[in-house]
Amino acid sequence: MTAEQETTTRDDVRAGIVEAAAGLLRERGADAVTTRAVALAAGVQAPTIYRLFGDKNGLVDAVAEHVMATYVAGKALPAAGEGDDPVADLRAGWREHVEFGLANPELYALMGTRGRSGSSPATLAGIEVLRARVRRLAAAGLLRVDEERALLMVHAAGTGTVLALLEQPEPERDPGLADAMFDAVLARTTTAAPAVPGTSASAVAVTFATVLPGLPGLSEAERAVMAEWLERSLQRLRSSPPPAGPLPR
Repeated sequence: MTAEQETTTRDDVRAGIVEAAAGLLRERGADAVTTRAVALAAGVQAPTIYRLFGDKNGLVDAVAEHVMATYVAGKALPAAGEGDDPVADLRAGWREHVEFGLANPELYALMGTRGRSGSSPATLAGIEVLRARVRRLAAAGLLRVDEERALLMVHAAGTGTVLALLEQPEPERDPGLADAMFDAVLARTTTAAPAVPGTSASAVAVTFATVLPGLPGLSEAERAVMAEWLERSLQRLRSSPPPAGPLPR
C-alpha cells in the first residue's frame, strides 16, 4: 500500500467514526457517545478511536466540528450574495442560528464547554459569516456602534438566547423571545436610516471607517493616520452610550 492510499484509508476510517458518533449524538444524546458504542456503530475496534482521536474528548471535538462545519457551509451560501436589505439578512441569519441551536441541543452544549467554541474552525468560520453581514450594515451607514462591538453584541445575544431557551422545557418556551431579543440588539446597534448629515456621530464614523480604504487621492501613510484618528474616536464612542440625537449643526 502506498503512503497516499494509507492516508486515504485512514481518512475514510476517521470520517466513518465521526459519522457514527454524530448519529449517536443526534439520536441518543451526549451520554450515548461512548468509545465502545461508537466503535460498535462504526465497525472498528476501540483502540482505533484512541489512535485517531487521542481520547473520547478528541472524538467529541471532531464530531462537534463536523456538524458545525456542515451547518456553517450551508449558512455561508446566502451570506455571499448581496440582498436588498442587510437588516433582513441579519435577521434571517439570527433565526437560522437559533433554530440550529434548538434542533441540536446536545451539540450546542458541547460547543459551549471546555473552550471548544473559541477554538473551533467551524465556529470561527460562522463568526466570519456574521462579520460579513454586520459589515453590510456598516457599509449602508446603519450602525450606531463600531463593527466589532456590533458583531460581539449580536453573537453574545444569539448564544445567550439559545441557551436561555434550551434551559426551558420545550412546551414552556417563549416563541417570541428570539425575535424580541433580536429587536433589542438591533435597536442598540443600528440607526433607523442610513448615515447622512444629521445622523449620529458614531454612525458617520463607522461608515467613514468602512469606506476609508477605497478613498482616492490619499497615500497609504495618510490613510493610516486617518484610520488611527477614527479608531481613537470610535474607542471613545464605544465607552459611552450612543447619542440619541443627531450631530450638532
